[in-house]
Amino acid sequence: MKQQSFASRQLRSLALSKGTMVNTTLISASSSTKNAEGKRDPEMHQTRKGNQWCFGMKIHVGADVNSGTAHTVTVTSANKADIGELPALLRKEDEVIFDDAGYTSDTYKRGARCLGLHWKVNDKRKPRKGNLSSSQRKRNRQQSKIRARVEHLFRILKCQFGYRKVRYRGLEKNRVQVMSLMAMANLYLRNALTA
Repeated sequence: MKQQSFASRQLRSLALSKGTMVNTTLISASSSTKNAEGKRDPEMHQTRKGNQWCFGMKIHVGADVNSGTAHTVTVTSANKADIGELPALLRKEDEVIFDDAGYTSDTYKRGARCLGLHWKVNDKRKPRKGNLSSSQRKRNRQQSKIRARVEHLFRILKCQFGYRKVRYRGLEKNRVQVMSLMAMANLYLRNALTA
């Protein structure tokens, strides 16, 4: 009991330090070939989320742990791995990184520790090793409570602003639109927090 409360306090104190929460969302694109070229958008690709296939792009967001606002946003095609965008989403002054299990990597974990960063990435069940232990599941739940705040940005983007599908062909035009929408989402989030 004492160890659990100490771990919770330690995790909360890390969350109050300078840190980044990282997450990704999929935005679908039209897969129709009814156009002049008879082809889909060449810069968009398909990926699978669960058992459902999606054609489009990914938005990668690095958000501040304290305020929950986005400080870094990148856009890639949907078939790019989430972990590949991690270095671009971090700031130099970060002390802690909160990510979901999609960012699990022993190489990045060792690199983060060498740089003096606290690596708070949810543990993933490994094949042949069985299920996660109860302490790993508990740690995942505690970390997810902090990391889940980055999901609010995606809710604002998709529900409040209605950005569930790309508006343009190509990544560059969509990147510009995502940047402006994220700036507005930051203002929306700050306004909601101060009200």
